[in-house]
Amino acid sequence: MTDTPFSTDAWQRNATLYESIRTLPFNEELAAGTLGEDRFRHYIVQDAHYLVAFGRALAVAAGKADGPEEVVQLAEAARAVVVEERALHTEFFTRFGIAPQDFEATPLTPVCHHYNSFLIATALAEPYPVALAAILPCFWVYAEVGKDIHARAASPNPYQAWIDTYASEEFDEAVQGVIETTDRAAAKAGAATHAAMHGAFTDAMRLEWMFWDSAYRLAEWPA
Repeated sequence: MTDTPFSTDAWQRNATLYESIRTLPFNEELAAGTLGEDRFRHYIVQDAHYLVAFGRALAVAAGKADGPEEVVQLAEAARAVVVEERALHTEFFTRFGIAPQDFEATPLTPVCHHYNSFLIATALAEPYPVALAAILPCFWVYAEVGKDIHARAASPNPYQAWIDTYASEEFDEAVQGVIETTDRAAAKAGAATHAAMHGAFTDAMRLEWMFWDSAYRLAEWPA
């Protein structure tokens, strides 16, 4: 154990992985405004499915939180995911003609299914600090990718609403709050839990990469 905050150490350990996420073809083309609608449609439908599980994982973590402030913070984050981010998805569903019944009839892809299962299983079965470490990359990676794309995005951009959401100061403030909460939990964790936190953080980062890559490839179940 060192005096370095968990978040600083975890991000440094996965810096190469983040760079590979930032430069994925999906994100490069989204920034350029040239990403095909079929790929974005694939992504936005799967992301809407994913956010339900992400909200549930946040709610479970809230139930395990150390104090009342953390309970409120994580419960509010769960509400924001389900209500506010789903509103963004609804906007794109309307634009691309995705009817509610079409969304419901679209199964989770292998990567979305894996990520959802990982989040729910970790939130339920692992200690509170490990649950936070599994949840954190989705917040943090989206904030960093959003800011990066915002700084170089073509204008006009058909995906500007998505870019603005994740590059916003409000989202960044929420992310910083989750980072601080995770660091506080890590500071009180033993060596075994600390190691498990790093494992969960890296696994979630890998799944973030896989999620965007899967959307770009229009991946489905192979059998």
